[in-house]
Amino acid sequence: MFARSACRAAQPLKRSLLSTRSYATEPAKSGSNSIAYAAAGALGIGGIGYYFLNSPSGAKAEDKVKEELNKVSSSVGPVKKAFTGGDQGFISLLLKDVEVINHNTKKFIFKLPEDDMVSGLAVASALLTKFVPEGEKPVLRPYTPTSDEDTKGYIELVVKKYPGGPMSTHLHDMVPGQRLEFKGPLPKYPWTANKHDHIALVAGGTGITPMFQLIRTIFSNPEDKTKVTLVFGNVSEEDILLKRELAEIENTYPQRFRAFYVLDNPPKEWVGNKGFITKDLLKTVLPEPKEGNIKIFVCGPPGMYKAISGTKTSPRDQGELSGVLKELGYTKEQVYKF
Repeated sequence: MFARSACRAAQPLKRSLLSTRSYATEPAKSGSNSIAYAAAGALGIGGIGYYFLNSPSGAKAEDKVKEELNKVSSSVGPVKKAFTGGDQGFISLLLKDVEVINHNTKKFIFKLPEDDMVSGLAVASALLTKFVPEGEKPVLRPYTPTSDEDTKGYIELVVKKYPGGPMSTHLHDMVPGQRLEFKGPLPKYPWTANKHDHIALVAGGTGITPMFQLIRTIFSNPEDKTKVTLVFGNVSEEDILLKRELAEIENTYPQRFRAFYVLDNPPKEWVGNKGFITKDLLKTVLPEPKEGNIKIFVCGPPGMYKAISGTKTSPRDQGELSGVLKELGYTKEQVYKF
C-alpha cells in the first residue's frame, strides 16, 4: 500500500519539474535546485513512512522513490537542438500538417528529427529553406518560425504566397508527408532582456514574423520590462497575420504594448489607419529619436524598406539609413533592418 502511495506522491513532483518553462536563450543549468528540492521532497515522503522502511514493503517503497528520482534527474538535462549551425548543413524535415489562414497564407508544421528536440534558434534568428526545381538552380529563402523557441518536436512557419515567388509557391503546393530542407540558425539581432527601454517594430505583410519572435520573447519573460510599439501595414483586414495573438498580448500588457494597424484597402467600418505607413503616423506613435535607449526594427516588402529605412546592402550589411526614419532624425545605429 505504501509503495503505491509513494509512487503517486512522486508522480506529481516529476510532472511539476517537467512542466517548468525554460527559454532557448538560457543554457541548461546542471545540478539545478529543482533536482535538489525533488530529492528533499522524496526523502520527506520516505521520512513519513520511516517505520515502514524497515519492513520489506517499506524497502520496496524506498526503491520506487529512488526510481522516480532517477527518471526526473535523467529528464532534466541539456536540451537537444535540431539546428546547430556551423558545418551542420541542410536537414530534411517532414511536413506534418498544413493550416489555411486566409486566401494567400498558410501555416506549415514541420516535424523535427526527434520528438524531444527544440529548434535551436535564438532570438532573433531565422532558418534558411531550400528546394531544387528539376533542371534548375536551388531556390533559397529565409523564414522566421512563429512557434516558440522551446517548443519540442516541431516548428511552425506562416507563409504568404506571392505571385512569382518560387519558394512561397513551392510551399503552398506541398502536402503533408513531403519534405523540405532547412539550415540554420541564421543569427539576426541578438536579444537579451531589457536590452532597450523601448523598441518600435515597423512591419509589412509577413514581415511580422521576426517581429512576433521578439514580441513573444519579451512578454513571455517576467524579467523583461521593455516597452514595444508595433506599426503593421497590410492590404486588407484579412491579411493581418497573428492578429489574435497580438491582441491578446496588448490586452494583457496595455501599458507596455501598443499595436497600430494600417490597411491599404480597409472595410467601411475600419477605424484604424488607412493607406500606407506614413511619416506623420510614425512621428506620432514611435519613441522620439532623443528619448534614450531605443531601437527601431523594420521588416517588410522592398517598397516598404525603400520608403521607411532604405534597403540593406547585403544580409551582413545594413546599408545606409534613408527614407522616413532618417527624415525624422533617427540614426543608423538606432535602426535594424531584418
